[in-house]
Amino acid sequence: MISHRLQDTALRYFLEVVRSGSVSEAAARLSVSPSAVSRQVAGLEDLLGLPLFERRPRGMVPSAAGELLAAHARRGALEADRVVSDIQALRGLRRGLIRVCASGGFVVEFLPRAMALFRAEHPGMQFHLRAAAPAAVTQAVLDGDADIGLTYSRAAERDIEVQHRQVSPVIAIMRPDHPLARHASVTLAQMHPYPIALPDGDNTARQLFDIACSQRRLVFEPALVTGQFEALTHFVLHGGGLSLAGEVTVRERMRRGELHAAQIRERAVNGRAIELQTLAGRTLPEGVHAFLNHLRALLPAPRAATIPPNPQNDTPP
Repeated sequence: MISHRLQDTALRYFLEVVRSGSVSEAAARLSVSPSAVSRQVAGLEDLLGLPLFERRPRGMVPSAAGELLAAHARRGALEADRVVSDIQALRGLRRGLIRVCASGGFVVEFLPRAMALFRAEHPGMQFHLRAAAPAAVTQAVLDGDADIGLTYSRAAERDIEVQHRQVSPVIAIMRPDHPLARHASVTLAQMHPYPIALPDGDNTARQLFDIACSQRRLVFEPALVTGQFEALTHFVLHGGGLSLAGEVTVRERMRRGELHAAQIRERAVNGRAIELQTLAGRTLPEGVHAFLNHLRALLPAPRAATIPPNPQNDTPP
């Protein structure tokens, strides 16, 4: 059968070409000759009777058949990793690597704190943490480059299993001495006179904020636009003005009294959710499964960290 003849070496070389988009680059990463990589890929194409790549001037892109084979190969590699992790887990989660990819705001405090707490119980567990844009987080899970994705999502994704989901409205953040800090919630009109720092356009908070502004026919001229969440936060902390965030990403700074957060009284800003994502159909290693349970327990906001409506302080819309 053809399935029995799909050799591990050939698939490994094939996957490296998919990742790098080049035979020569794949050969360099594998420490073999380009001709060895070409032979393995050609052998797979002969075996399957279909081209696995489209050869383009700027590199090699998987064909439809190549995409299917890449998905199979990634799942096989992940399953092998799971078996090793599960064998190690027989010793009580003493060893193991958990790869997490997350939207930038989660990488600053929430995930490092969660990982430190987890390692207090399981000191042999290791983490690899990478920050990426929301769509790139999901793609890292789909590609098998991350065991867990933590991101903001606005729509369901094919081949993604959502392990936890909670609505996460966009909130306005400011220093406790800002003129709007006496309000538990604010309108866009109240925010409009003040300087504001905004995320880049691929950020879900920015997208929902722009939709709300369009509906109100308000135009904000941001004092700062950046894809770096910490830059936005420090702009606020240094007295630059307002910015946008989600409750989880600023929870610790709110608890310490460094930031004040106010709900934005616009329906459009409620159109996203936090998702814990894994690859659908994958049997998760014990360490990954345990850390998912750990994150599920930490993500819901403690009562003290929520931003309740406060009619006594709010200016009516």
